[in-house]
Amino acid sequence: MMVQKGQLSSKKRRGVLFVLLLPIILPWAVAALSLYLLNRVLLYVLVWLLWVPRGKDILLVYSDSAIWHEYMTTQILPLVRKRAVTLNWSERHRWSRCSLPSRVFHCFGGRREFNPLVILFRPFRRARFFRFWPAFKEWKRGYAEPVEALRQDLFLAL
Repeated sequence: MMVQKGQLSSKKRRGVLFVLLLPIILPWAVAALSLYLLNRVLLYVLVWLLWVPRGKDILLVYSDSAIWHEYMTTQILPLVRKRAVTLNWSERHRWSRCSLPSRVFHCFGGRREFNPLVILFRPFRRARFFRFWPAFKEWKRGYAEPVEALRQDLFLAL
């Protein structure tokens, strides 16, 4: 029983510490979330104002990977070439961190399954994401259907 009593008091101490720190942590968390959302909204507005009127409503990100480079450049790029702003992940050291395409990619691309990626922006609506990485994992195992299904979904969305 003594061990349980010690654990209980340790849990109580952590709970009290959490309650005491909550007034400090909560405003910082709200501020961080607000800045994150403001950044996303601002990037949407910039894309709608600067890209969409010029006929650019797609961000295409791909790389020089032996698995998908040829497919992306022969099957996907021709579908979106006139409407796309393109980024090559293999050349990311040349990207300007302040450029709009780079900022849009870093904000919307996520940290996983972001290459290859097609983001379709539609005015006043949320973007549509076509993440090819999971489909190319299956492609690597010999299953071409997921890649072709995603390509067909993209074709229908255009």
